[in-house]
Amino acid sequence: MPLGLYISVPFCRTKCTYCNFASNVFSKAVFQRYIDRVCQDMNRASATADQMGGRFEREVDTIYLGGGTPTVLDISQLERLFVTISQNFDVRPDAEVTVECAPGTLSLPTIEALRRLGINRVSLGVQSFVDHEAASVGRLHTKATALEDIRHLREAGISNLNIDLIAGLPHQTADSWKLSLEETIATRAPHVSVYMLEVDEDSRLGRELIAGGTRYHAHFAPDEDLTADLYLMGCEQLENADVPPYEISNFARSGHQSRHNLKYWTRHPYLGFGVDAHSMLKPASAKIGPGGIGAVRFSTTDSLESYVAESPLKRLVVDEQAALEETFFLGLRLNRGVDLEQVAAEFGMDAVGRFSATMADFVETGLVEQAANVIRLSQRGRLLSNEVFERFISTREEVSP
Repeated sequence: MPLGLYISVPFCRTKCTYCNFASNVFSKAVFQRYIDRVCQDMNRASATADQMGGRFEREVDTIYLGGGTPTVLDISQLERLFVTISQNFDVRPDAEVTVECAPGTLSLPTIEALRRLGINRVSLGVQSFVDHEAASVGRLHTKATALEDIRHLREAGISNLNIDLIAGLPHQTADSWKLSLEETIATRAPHVSVYMLEVDEDSRLGRELIAGGTRYHAHFAPDEDLTADLYLMGCEQLENADVPPYEISNFARSGHQSRHNLKYWTRHPYLGFGVDAHSMLKPASAKIGPGGIGAVRFSTTDSLESYVAESPLKRLVVDEQAALEETFFLGLRLNRGVDLEQVAAEFGMDAVGRFSATMADFVETGLVEQAANVIRLSQRGRLLSNEVFERFISTREEVSP
């Protein structure tokens, strides 16, 4: 089964206040050291897979450069990454190759370099087409900049585009959100991601919202109910525009679903490189310990300094029970839901029965719908998805290999 490759580029021009990812503003002096380290990891990917107990495959059918903002790298550094990929993997001619970009980081030479390197899909972190909303959370672009980037990408032959939007930004109202949705639809982008603002302690804005403070425009952020309404409005307007949802936060025209991200939700193998990068491989051995294993997961540190200093990987063995849990809570992210007959075929006839009471509870409360042998989240269930997923997850610890 072909691999997906994920390469983390944790560098940004500015750190957005809502961001809870392992990315930040760093001196360009560290860029080359980081690229050297990522390339070193790709060169030893086969040996790492063996060390982790995973099955290594050279064939690759999706590549995803995420961040951060990969387009802050020099063109020569992007070229180095792709040369190293070609030296260590067999990339299929029809591979989906995605790069995340912040509007305003796409000069014409950069766009030409992306096309030359084989990048055929671009994900633009627009977040809002309303300029004062974008500025309030630290975005440096304007609506005009984003639209110009989209035009230049299409002129260069890159038309497979995703636009990221966030519901719940400071100063956002139903009217301003409608404007962002209308602008998004007008671009004819074949893929759109809509995220509800995460309120947690991993971002400056999240901490300020929890504290009830006023920094970072926190007192202008919509409440949870309005944010949920904005998300539902997005679902409705995008579906009416023939960009229907296929996952909780992702919408696409027919044939334009993210092939790379589908690997995560369908438990297909992938390798991650760079800061806070995660990997999942099928086991090299059919059976390790009681009950066998379904996969091997491993991840890198979320600290740039520790990563460059070659901090060890964290490894997690996914046993049969954990693989079953993942099949449910990852599969439920998808609008197509979980086919219980397929679960029984993969894990045995009694596997579905282990969660029968849980599923019945969710159907009764209206969070899950069941039609024949398929269960899927209801519209309300998508809003409360974390509550559903938690019921399918046992506590497991990561360990050093």
